[in-house]
Amino acid sequence: MMSADEYPVTISEGSIKLKTEKMAADQLYHCIFEGKVFLFYKDDLGLLHCYEVEDRNAVEEIVKNPSDIEKILKKYAGV
Repeated sequence: MMSADEYPVTISEGSIKLKTEKMAADQLYHCIFEGKVFLFYKDDLGLLHCYEVEDRNAVEEIVKNPSDIEKILKKYAGV
């Protein structure tokens, strides 16, 4: 598990900061910012994909249990 210093997604000065050089390919990263959940994914070509979770129920669950984010996302995706 990554320490907070190593995690490539941080909140600073009212914005989301990404350190893409610290991101592993094919790994999901997230942050909770201004009551919203943002997802970041770097593919094997090095392209960065960014998503916002819009489902309010999913967001509430993720905010309460961020360590279960992948399980929660799968639940709401119907996987």
